[in-house]
Amino acid sequence: MRHSGTADLPLHYGKVPAWLYERMSSLGKSIVEVILMDYGQDEVLRRLADPFWFQSFGAVLGMDWHSSGITTSVMGALKRAINPCADAFGLYICGGKGKFSKDTPQELLYLADKTGLDGNKLVRTSKLVAKVDNTAIQDGYQLYLHNFIVSKDGHWAVVQQGMHNHDGTARRYHWHSEKVRSFIDEPHAGIEGRSQGLILNLTASGAAPNRTGIMAIVNEDSSRALLDFKKLVMPSHHDVRAADVDLKRLGAMLYVARENQPQDFEELLLLKGMGPRTLQSLALVSEVIHGAPARFKDPARFSFAHGGKDGHPFPVPLNIYDQSIQILQKGIERSKLGNSDKLKSMHKLHQIILDAEHNFTPQFDIQQVIAEERRDSWRYNGRTVFGEAKAPKGGDIGQQLSLF
Repeated sequence: MRHSGTADLPLHYGKVPAWLYERMSSLGKSIVEVILMDYGQDEVLRRLADPFWFQSFGAVLGMDWHSSGITTSVMGALKRAINPCADAFGLYICGGKGKFSKDTPQELLYLADKTGLDGNKLVRTSKLVAKVDNTAIQDGYQLYLHNFIVSKDGHWAVVQQGMHNHDGTARRYHWHSEKVRSFIDEPHAGIEGRSQGLILNLTASGAAPNRTGIMAIVNEDSSRALLDFKKLVMPSHHDVRAADVDLKRLGAMLYVARENQPQDFEELLLLKGMGPRTLQSLALVSEVIHGAPARFKDPARFSFAHGGKDGHPFPVPLNIYDQSIQILQKGIERSKLGNSDKLKSMHKLHQIILDAEHNFTPQFDIQQVIAEERRDSWRYNGRTVFGEAKAPKGGDIGQQLSLF
């Protein structure tokens, strides 16, 4: 079977604490709103259908960078934040985890009644997508989450996830209407999960004779055939290691944020409270918004924006997280009033970091960066599911890392 992407995800349990979930909803909404303003609804759907971008997006929101829990938490937070603004955004998120996944047909019919879309067609699409991944592909995973995201134009993306009964892994499946020529012949935008070896896959092109008489082919518009194969292997270890990130990209970002703050985007630098640490987070947020697909091959790098709720690579810095949300929200509001300087500065920040990468040679220890973040976490109201970060004992507050 040819995919646009696969990834192996360790299955994690537990709940997202309220202090993080609220912020995930706010920051997720702001990021999506900026993408809508700059690139449009179809681009949001493309991003959600990209396994690498989705994992990076979850990491920048403060979820465990390698965990299957990103899927449930991110989609739940987005649905909560976006649906109240659905008419303005032109995007609607249906379905969810467990019993909420079964509500998808009713939600789609309700949406169709409001918008004039073909509700029966959307419901049939939703059911077919679930049947393909749960029945036509017998890879040992049973679906427990199904989210159907649809635009006002009727274009859609699906993010759904299954759990393996025996090996403690999860598999996430991505679909995109732009990519689907047929629901039963190489349909996926991406599949994430641990390789199970040979499986029964009735969506493979070689299984065409077996499909005859089983399912009817449903044609959808497609802009181009899916050519590239991507595989993302998410490790079982919780700590972030040098091998998990692109050190050149991470180092260039840290260098710009900490040691060589550029002077040509004053709108951001003059903001109250804007320091190196906030700039570091905004740099990664700006990449999630403006970055090209090739820049999301190392999702672990995006955990250096707001840490992770399990403390890896460091506790979630709530003060920094809140500043990131406020800066984006203020930029969005000012842009609606005709002043887009702040949002343009975010784009400019991304370009500055791209330029810095060209001549940057990594000469730093990533574990030293992580140790510094953990040592200073208390300054930023750092928190994990285990509690609040504490100041170092003995008054050792240390000095900021120098990359050279």
